[in-house]
Amino acid sequence: MLRYALALPIALAFFALPAAAQNVNPNGAWVDNYGTSFEFSLCGDGTDLCGVLKDIQGKSRTPDNLAYVNKQVVSAQQVASNEWKGTVVYDGAKAAATVKQVSPDTIKITGCRAGIFCQTLTFNRV
Repeated sequence: MLRYALALPIALAFFALPAAAQNVNPNGAWVDNYGTSFEFSLCGDGTDLCGVLKDIQGKSRTPDNLAYVNKQVVSAQQVASNEWKGTVVYDGAKAAATVKQVSPDTIKITGCRAGIFCQTLTFNRV
């Protein structure tokens, strides 16, 4: 009986691993807490991530930033399952960026300038 009691949790953990390791798909429309929206898609060889700025809201809605609406501002290469590294255009300058899809409906982008000035934004699927 003890043998079966130990086998069940091990079997459940074994079958749960593939589901947890599955890639989630970033394709689609995403919006942050300020109302700024992006359209993300897998591009290049199908593992790269591209992001087109669709609209800007909040204090970032400046004439300089509005020039980037409907332009690709995120370019990143996959470095791990559901994680990409590359660049994001922000306030007219490129910044190093890490993009992580932490759930099917949540993406976090961390952009850094000069390696020390960093900001993380959370985007939710629309």
